[in-house]
Amino acid sequence: MAHPETAVERLQGLLRIPTVSRSAPEVADESAFERFRALLAESYPLAHSRLELETVAGGTQLFRWSGRGERAPSVLMAHYDVVPADEPGWRHPAFGAELVGDADGADGADEQRVWGRGAIDDKGALVVILEAVEEALADGYRPAGDVYLSFGHNEETAGDGAAAVVELLASRGVRPALVLDEGGAVVEGVFPGVDGPIAVVGVSEKGIAGIELVVERPGGHAATPVRDGATSRLARAILRLERHPARAAIPAPTMAMVRTLGAHARQPLGFFFRRAGVFRPLLTAVFARLGPETEAMVRTTRAVTRLSGSAGDNVIAERATAMVNVRIAVGSSVAQAADDIRDAVNDPAVAVRVVYGSEPSAVSPSEGPAWQLLSEAIADTFPGTIVTPYVMLQASDSRHFTRISDGVYRFLPFDLRASERATLHAIDESIRVSTFLRGIAFYRRLLAVL
Repeated sequence: MAHPETAVERLQGLLRIPTVSRSAPEVADESAFERFRALLAESYPLAHSRLELETVAGGTQLFRWSGRGERAPSVLMAHYDVVPADEPGWRHPAFGAELVGDADGADGADEQRVWGRGAIDDKGALVVILEAVEEALADGYRPAGDVYLSFGHNEETAGDGAAAVVELLASRGVRPALVLDEGGAVVEGVFPGVDGPIAVVGVSEKGIAGIELVVERPGGHAATPVRDGATSRLARAILRLERHPARAAIPAPTMAMVRTLGAHARQPLGFFFRRAGVFRPLLTAVFARLGPETEAMVRTTRAVTRLSGSAGDNVIAERATAMVNVRIAVGSSVAQAADDIRDAVNDPAVAVRVVYGSEPSAVSPSEGPAWQLLSEAIADTFPGTIVTPYVMLQASDSRHFTRISDGVYRFLPFDLRASERATLHAIDESIRVSTFLRGIAFYRRLLAVL
């Protein structure tokens, strides 16, 4: 194994390059992406010299590690673009990648962390994959089947990189038995009644849509306000949307999670969880009220993220809009989500328009060879951890791969505390060095059976 300090230094170097994806591609700093790819090649020379490498869709990197032909191919995924880090309040510079201790352990111990945007989402995952691959190549290892590494450059803006990779692999007849991308992690204290660590592995992910509410009404000068104007009508629509959430229901993958964790839950909760089928209506109601994370497991969620009205302080808006970010539950659809919003708003003056959308992904099995390989690698790397399927609440590049694979899973091999998960897409993103090193160990273990 490479010296831990050297691996950490490589992570730091890559985190310092601000590969920020932005909704308007013309304002992105393409030179940062070029510098990142150059440093990646310098940092991992064996992977770049011994594996085949193609650049897809202008920036996504696709490596092919030729195997012995004894297994079906696999795909290991990550992305190297990050969300902006413009928010004030970072304790350490967002792109400084400083190695600084932080007394955040259960015993108050000072743990070494690398601080910076992308430490977890998702450069950390990319680096642990390449660290494991570089070590395996140095050891002379060759996988049983072809192993593809797909590193996206525009995941954070739902770009075309992953879809282009899938199109390319499909044209070559490649059907991976296992696809592994970012997603769940090893967590504690997130499921009622279960005290130990849980590895939540995404077997599906919610769909995502941007649905716009639009109101057009007469405007005018702010000195002579109009009643029932565009902004007022829109405000009422937003409040109705909040008061009438989508119907709650527990989808099949979440039921499988409840049953799996029920075997390890304290009484009396264990009694209900193990009989989830009988108590499904009660469990649905409980999950919908426990908190935002559990509520999101059982219903399509809506969040109003952007508002637009007048261009001037003294101008009454003639057109007011709100963008609703919708995460669509497994078993529902983009069309159903839009219809439900229309019903909740219940105002013919409010137009409901689907701007973009993708359906919930197909559900991969939580049994069988691919699941078994993944579960055993998790169990060996994180002893005593319960492995369970779940529905990922966020969107990832892996949703495109369900077109060519039945075994698409979403799991970050990191043990993440609640405080660490809260930094994703927020300030003070960081990763413990111990967590980072366990991620490398996980991929070494997984590569040994691919």
